[in-house]
Amino acid sequence: MTLKVQDIETKYGELFGGEPEIVARAPGRVNLIGEHTDYNDGFVFPAAIERDVVVVASRRQDRQIRAVALNFNQSSTFDLDDIEPAGPGRERWSNYFRAMAFIFEKEGLPVLGLNCVAQGDVPLGAGLSSSAAMLVAVGLVLAASTGTKLDSVKLALMAQRAEREFVGVNVGIMDQFISANGQKDHALKIDTRDHSFEAVPL
Repeated sequence: MTLKVQDIETKYGELFGGEPEIVARAPGRVNLIGEHTDYNDGFVFPAAIERDVVVVASRRQDRQIRAVALNFNQSSTFDLDDIEPAGPGRERWSNYFRAMAFIFEKEGLPVLGLNCVAQGDVPLGAGLSSSAAMLVAVGLVLAASTGTKLDSVKLALMAQRAEREFVGVNVGIMDQFISANGQKDHALKIDTRDHSFEAVPL
């Protein structure tokens, strides 16, 4: 990881005061074998990389999520009782926060208001799954804020649903799966039919 979490925590303090209660990270990925097979019930063989998305957060007293994206120097606030996609050209990155909150509520899981600061060093648009890393990191924050215990496979499936049902991108499961389940110095052999996997040393 090349991001310095302490720097993100410092920025959080400048924006919101105090220290964040929650720190979550999720990596990007490369895929070694199995392009375009994850949405055709095939095998894939991705590995997590040392580029991440980090989200730090603390609970609010209301039902709003305020998110700041340091990469874009932008902020976005939305109400958990009225979650709508951000409009074209306006804070599109915030859809990943909105999407995961939307899916948590559809799953009947509790969601609290939060102040969040996010930063990533996964290159955008480079095929390294920056969007999946953002969704997984946000999911980890949402779960931690309420003490919800989420299986990592379940988290990956929820992140996939978020991108499909809210963001509107018909993705397979590989990107979210490796971001949620990646292991250092290992690739994962994933059977996308039943979501079983085996860690293979690199």
